[in-house]
Amino acid sequence: MPETESWELLGVHALFASPRMRQLLDLVRRVARTNEAVLVTGESGSGKEVIARAIHHFSLRAARDWVDINCAAIPEHLMESELFGYEKGAFSGALGSKPGLIELADKGTLFLDEIGELDAKLQAKLLRVLDQVPYFRVGGTRKVSADVRVIAATNQNLEQMIVEGKFRNDLFHRLSGMEIRIPPLRERPEDVNVLAEQHLQRSYPGITLTAEALARLRRYSWPGNIRELRHVLSRAALLVEDGRITAEQLIFPESKMVPVMDPSHNLEVLERQAIRRALEETRNHYGRAAGLLGISTKTLGRKVKVYGLEAIGQ
Repeated sequence: MPETESWELLGVHALFASPRMRQLLDLVRRVARTNEAVLVTGESGSGKEVIARAIHHFSLRAARDWVDINCAAIPEHLMESELFGYEKGAFSGALGSKPGLIELADKGTLFLDEIGELDAKLQAKLLRVLDQVPYFRVGGTRKVSADVRVIAATNQNLEQMIVEGKFRNDLFHRLSGMEIRIPPLRERPEDVNVLAEQHLQRSYPGITLTAEALARLRRYSWPGNIRELRHVLSRAALLVEDGRITAEQLIFPESKMVPVMDPSHNLEVLERQAIRRALEETRNHYGRAAGLLGISTKTLGRKVKVYGLEAIGQ
């Protein structure tokens, strides 16, 4: 196994083994010591949130709060009140006042995942926050000040979005002064084996990979990056009989190979079993179960209903 750096980053265990990622971690340490906003870019599933957490971990704000939000997961009409808070009576159902995530992250770090999904109005308000300009809560009459460091992440081409009028040029330049690009997994094959073994140790103790299986993992292009790696391994773990995953048991989405197995082991059966096992292992925590399976929480909820697993998830 190559030399690795191992870190516990806000509850996430991260491994950095490839020379590219170890160099990137050196950059992260330097960037972390500033208070500048940071833009983390890279393909979906490449580990952008891990790098964002590493920036906070090595920063001068490490002892203060880390607050994160996925901009694509919150409905547009609720995002403003989530970020900036609201006062009593600001809208129907606002029975009391509530601080926004920016306030909660005061003196700490606010991580905005999928920043490209933020609408133009909120992009303008966020820009003022980055410039330390006080703002109003929704429905408020008193301005709020917050000393917050913003880390944003995206897998979208923000420059193209600027051309299309979907992202503010001034916000992009405010964020991209400190840009960190995460290389996709196919560009750092040294990480594949250590990440695979880590996933099995944590999620499927006692299950290992044969040398041929490890070699096949390294040869694959991983268009879905780390998330896809975990998904492939979770599926393969269901086929194991002697505690070792073979190369033939690794099923890739773009592969046309059909492994020889029991007819009952069709993809729907395997997927149902994988979901059941993930829910059992996480004690029905949808967020962690979805992470183990390499899918979104929304997708997990839909599949739970399709396979009639609601009782497990309750």
